[in-house]
Amino acid sequence: MTLFGDGLDAAVQKAFTRPAPKTAGPQMRYLVQQLKGTRAVAELLGVSQRQVERYVAGKAKNPRVGLAARLEREVKKRWQPQIRAKAREKAASTGGIV
Repeated sequence: MTLFGDGLDAAVQKAFTRPAPKTAGPQMRYLVQQLKGTRAVAELLGVSQRQVERYVAGKAKNPRVGLAARLEREVKKRWQPQIRAKAREKAASTGGIV
């Protein structure tokens, strides 16, 4: 992403009211809830559906480095969309996000 986009994302993340899930299990459960199924999450992350089910059940805990990065990126992209929208709206109508 661009330098401007990264800065905007970092500023919007400061407006969040709750921290995003940090470990693989809660992150997978969040994505399964958002995308309404393990198959969609598996296709998004490039892993098998069964592997997603293992993370949701707590049987797998430590993802590979590439998977961990994709998982964190997808969770942060979808975390608290209403608060993200309000922060961007406020930035557009005022002097910006500080």
